[in-house]
Amino acid sequence: MEKIDHHQDTRERILATGESLILGRGFSAIGLNEILTKAEVPKGSFYHYFQSKEGFGVAMLERYFDAYHLRTRQLFTNEQLSISERLFAYFSHWREVAASSQCQNMCLAVKLAAEVADLSEPMRVALSRGMAGITAQIAAALRTAQQNGSLASDLDPNQLAESLYSMWVGASLLTKVSHSMTALDLAYKQTEQMLKQPG
Repeated sequence: MEKIDHHQDTRERILATGESLILGRGFSAIGLNEILTKAEVPKGSFYHYFQSKEGFGVAMLERYFDAYHLRTRQLFTNEQLSISERLFAYFSHWREVAASSQCQNMCLAVKLAAEVADLSEPMRVALSRGMAGITAQIAAALRTAQQNGSLASDLDPNQLAESLYSMWVGASLLTKVSHSMTALDLAYKQTEQMLKQPG
């Protein structure tokens, strides 16, 4: 039992340390030596947990999306909030994270989307799968909003979720480039228009 716990703890430490460093400078700019030194893990043990840096990248993305999907699921099933409040809380949090980090430390998915899509097919697939999971959760929340009458029923929730998520990812990239919240502020205003109550 102790060996299993130690294995999981060391693997988690490598992943958490790597994510923290990569959020700051990107996947290509961070070498394994830097990750392992920061995590205080001997270099020789890295390949006990991951076959390659690419394999580490896939595992890091899967870990990130598992945690992200859990948080989003908890928000979208929070019955203390109306479904509209849940949706706006999701996008408000996105904007607040960008503002609190001065537009630098965006979410890992946004950080790596442009960088690794052409660099690594396994990482691209992990990103695509994780992002699809997010849009599916948004679509499910939109469907609930339609069922209770707080969103127009003639809208396709899957297409609307794709449009919203694509808009926010694009706005986040522009925010990183410009060091300005303008793009995300406009995305929020557009979201308000897209999700306004029928009537």
